[in-house]
Amino acid sequence: MTEPQDISELAFENAPIGLVVTESRVIKGCNPAFAGMFGYTVDELVNQSFAILYPSLEEFERIRDVGVEPLKRTNRYSDERIMARKNGSLFWCRVRGHSLTPDDDPLRRAVWSFADLSETRNVLNLSGRERQIVMHLGEGRTSKEIARTLDISPRTVESYRARLLKKYNAHNVAELLSHLSTMPS
Repeated sequence: MTEPQDISELAFENAPIGLVVTESRVIKGCNPAFAGMFGYTVDELVNQSFAILYPSLEEFERIRDVGVEPLKRTNRYSDERIMARKNGSLFWCRVRGHSLTPDDDPLRRAVWSFADLSETRNVLNLSGRERQIVMHLGEGRTSKEIARTLDISPRTVESYRARLLKKYNAHNVAELLSHLSTMPS
């Protein structure tokens, strides 16, 4: 690795969070913190599809559909989601994004930050759909908003919510999220 030439390169290379630049969801550059978070080297990730960092191809495709509208509307996107490390283990991370091409195609070129939340949030045995529902509940969305985003019925969302509450012996969504984040109730 060559020595950084200027202050911005120095900041990118040594940032305490993962930073990545993508073009059409292909990694074009990332810092060592990002690569290390996923168990890769920078060279292993450059020119790879972001799909290798998701628990499934379905989740990779679904998050694209969820993220495009906020990027078009506000040029900002953020969520907390489960991602996959090189060794196959899953972990929670906070994702924030900003498009460099918001008016055209927001995913054509974008900058993202990733923060590993695994020290405070354990990954429990959830299905892909349960992970989606929990992600949206954690963002304070209603069943109708979640249903619209995921293109499912509000009754389906309510059904998942009820099963999750029962599965984790929670009386409400706040308690469910507390159990899932391993925080005290």
